[in-house]
Amino acid sequence: MEPQPVSFPVSFLSDYGLADEFVGVVHGVIRRIAPQVPVIDVTHGVRRGDVRGGALALVRAVQYLPPGVALAVVDPGVGTARRGVALATAWGYFVGPDNGLLAPAAAMTGGVERAVSLEDPRFRLPADGITFDGRDVFAPAAAVLASAQAALTDLGPEVSPASLTPLLLPLAQEAEGTVRGEVWWVDGFGNAQTNVAPDDLRRIGLAPGDRVAVEARGARHELVWAAAYGEGPAGVVHVDSYGLVAVAIPGGRADEELGLVEGTAVTFGVAR
Repeated sequence: MEPQPVSFPVSFLSDYGLADEFVGVVHGVIRRIAPQVPVIDVTHGVRRGDVRGGALALVRAVQYLPPGVALAVVDPGVGTARRGVALATAWGYFVGPDNGLLAPAAAMTGGVERAVSLEDPRFRLPADGITFDGRDVFAPAAAVLASAQAALTDLGPEVSPASLTPLLLPLAQEAEGTVRGEVWWVDGFGNAQTNVAPDDLRRIGLAPGDRVAVEARGARHELVWAAAYGEGPAGVVHVDSYGLVAVAIPGGRADEELGLVEGTAVTFGVAR
């Protein structure tokens, strides 16, 4: 029996949406270069140009993805001087623009061990335009890395990991018996994930089952710290599937009813 070619999956995330052919074209490029490489569509619903939103989606997902190549494209600076990069980590490779999109997930998987700037023309598709790097630059790089047709250093010159663009994420702050954070993500059900950890709430004296004062956009709401949505039909504070504190309205949408959108400041305290 002939040995099977080495291949790893490509996990693909973008802000392309599904109205245009962009996602399918990137799939097609990968398939033509490396037919044996499976592609996992993580999401293509990142808000257009929202680098932070894409980075948070990638960092949420990467801990559950099989080792391989993460191809992430949220790239409002396409065609400018920003670099396209490939990063090696203990988990695998990250391919995309050097705009902070890859930084949190690369850090979560142990940090960047080596990095290259994607400059070798052998691993690019020839094109007159420079506005579809997902097709012309990032997809070929992901395909050859996933199929072991090229080594990382074949793709371009090495760059210092310290030179990569970081993405600074705000931390929750404790003051006067409250924890102030912000909404990081609103999922498709309208649940609002924050950057607050359950231990942050415990430090100000809250525990599961307690009433929690939630202040946002000048309004104050009293919700229960519940383990499941059904435990607080009027609204719950709960630890979501990623281990962070979220706000939900069972049968409704916290984003609409409480005015919670990405970036909204939220303060948690003991309801009195």
